[in-house]
Amino acid sequence: MSKEITRRRMLRNTTLAGVGLWLSGRPARGQSPNEKLDVAVVGVAGRGSANLKGVSRENVVALCDVDSNRLGEAAKQFPKAKTYADFRRMLDEVDQQIDAVVVSTPDHTHALAGVAAMKAGKHCYCEKPLTHNILEARTMAELAKKNQLATQMGTQIHALGNYRRAVELVQCGAIGLVGEVYVWLGAKFDGPQKPQDVSQPDAPTDKPPVPKNLDWDLWLGPAPERPYHPAYAPFKWRYWWTFANGNLGDFFCHYCDLAFWALKLRHPSTVEAEGPVHPESAARWTVVRQEYAARGDLPPVTLHWCNGGAWPAIVKERNVPQWGSSVLFVGSKGMLLSDYHRHRLLPESQYADFERPPPTIPDSIGHHREWIRACKTDRITTCNFDYSGALTEAALLSNVALRTGEKLLWDAENLKATNCPAADEYLRRSYREGWTL
Repeated sequence: MSKEITRRRMLRNTTLAGVGLWLSGRPARGQSPNEKLDVAVVGVAGRGSANLKGVSRENVVALCDVDSNRLGEAAKQFPKAKTYADFRRMLDEVDQQIDAVVVSTPDHTHALAGVAAMKAGKHCYCEKPLTHNILEARTMAELAKKNQLATQMGTQIHALGNYRRAVELVQCGAIGLVGEVYVWLGAKFDGPQKPQDVSQPDAPTDKPPVPKNLDWDLWLGPAPERPYHPAYAPFKWRYWWTFANGNLGDFFCHYCDLAFWALKLRHPSTVEAEGPVHPESAARWTVVRQEYAARGDLPPVTLHWCNGGAWPAIVKERNVPQWGSSVLFVGSKGMLLSDYHRHRLLPESQYADFERPPPTIPDSIGHHREWIRACKTDRITTCNFDYSGALTEAALLSNVALRTGEKLLWDAENLKATNCPAADEYLRRSYREGWTL
């Protein structure tokens, strides 16, 4: 980062924020939801492309991507937008021109871009999981709250009507008090719950040339130096610890969102996990058990997660439909099974004459539109960083338990596994020179 960028950032961050002013000094916008939001987008392909479409009716001021080909394609859609490879330079140069930032980079740079945006007083939308590690998730949540910003994590399924109707059924007591919830991802075969370990790849040793369109140094960002390889970019980064948290990190926030919402979960008290452990590559399968304390009148809950294996034993034991990826609530009176688009009360014969309660959770205007409206008006979103930060912490803590091989006793307030000092190295990370949180 240039000395000039550092100087400008220092001056900006020391500006006092008065009532009704952004931290950057930009006057607060009016309360009219019809006024367009001025947005910058970091990461414009993949999920970034979908998120860019989600804010396309607003005023897209700047686009940022380390891949010049992808950046060029996005720029065709928004010819008036300024283009950048480095989000740090973008935030410095368009600081006074934007209200909000959308972050859709690989996981290892989520927090760096999100925190920089929020320190500048910008509202923030960030893809899931919110961050690469637990300290980053807590930092994002606390900063959003401190600066009173409108935030939203990209758990788009949260906005669909199916999840809302399922939450209403659980919370109205249709299946009684819930003490267990099972979440499984991609169950496709009638094999053992815990598959035989499969070999996981070591970091590649060959050094193919970096594609001309890719700024590899900026792609690495805060991660340690390593040579470019197509095993990492543009997409396979998800399966390496340095950049992400595997299939669990990819989908836990989507499916366990339903359990967190319906059961008002926040931080587990204990976490244990099984699966193949490799120093470089993320687990191909994982079985997790998390325990949550009672919450007011709600009883303690055990959350079971499994990915890459067979259906949990309860599926056959209770004659539960074998849906590929699902959430099963087990209550004192019955069960509720749900995936993204459907849900079912079980056993079906017991609920043949059940009268569904009237809806109590309003339908969403759309996941991106919720956030856009909140930026302009009341700052209220359903997947704000306080809620989604805790959800992300629970996801990432599962991999911490896996990598340490210990059942973690978790002190959420102090971000500490009280029985496992070895967990500390996985709760946070050091950043490469030139990158700070």
